[in-house]
Amino acid sequence: MNLSGLAEVWLPLSAMLLLVISAWALSVKLRDVSIVDSLWSIFFIVFTLLFAWRLRSDVTAAYVLIALILLWGLRLSIYITVRNHGKGEDRRYQAIRARNQPNFEFKSLYLIFLLQMVLATVIVLPVVPILNGAQDANLLTYAGFAIAAFGALFETIADAQMARYKATRTAQDTVMNRGLWRYSRHPNYFGEATFWWGLWIASASMGGAWTLFSPLLMTWLLTRVSGVPLLEADLQQRSPAHREYLLTTPRFVPGRPTR
Repeated sequence: MNLSGLAEVWLPLSAMLLLVISAWALSVKLRDVSIVDSLWSIFFIVFTLLFAWRLRSDVTAAYVLIALILLWGLRLSIYITVRNHGKGEDRRYQAIRARNQPNFEFKSLYLIFLLQMVLATVIVLPVVPILNGAQDANLLTYAGFAIAAFGALFETIADAQMARYKATRTAQDTVMNRGLWRYSRHPNYFGEATFWWGLWIASASMGGAWTLFSPLLMTWLLTRVSGVPLLEADLQQRSPAHREYLLTTPRFVPGRPTR
């Protein structure tokens, strides 16, 4: 297990903590903790850039990694920010707020913001072996990067298709079952998981196999905790068409729809 460089995480972690406190203070003023969703991918960008700066990384693999994290993170943050603009606090967070009264304003600091930072810190660790450059990059490294790029593109296309559907639908009760959403009920989450599995493959090829918990945690969060389960429960409560969609469309990994 190569843990070289982990002692250098103090700078990115300090910056992430400052970001958490600032965003939390803003959420208290706005009475809207939904802004943490826009902050999520920024954690990964801050960690990656500051960790790379601290180590003065200059290998080609490090630059490819930084480009992938930047493109993935900025795109996701902008998309979520635009999607949530003017809609107030998300229903998920309203439920959390109701369950944690009184003093939710203070509790949200550790229940939501610090928790998101801790999860991001664990998930981002595959970048450490790549930025350390302890081992040379090889064909498997760039195969991992290609898989990560595919995942990011898959997620981007899925989000764009859903955004276009919401902007043009004529009836609230219609079902989005076109494009990538015909083959998976959650193609955006599948793309997100694929992105992190690709980065882990690249990291493992450079001595980072020990970071396997990163894609495992991300996949678990998406499929068992905050992603798929919440949306599935919402679909169950909608129209018969939505319930039929649940029965005929693969849940996560894209596949052929059934009759």
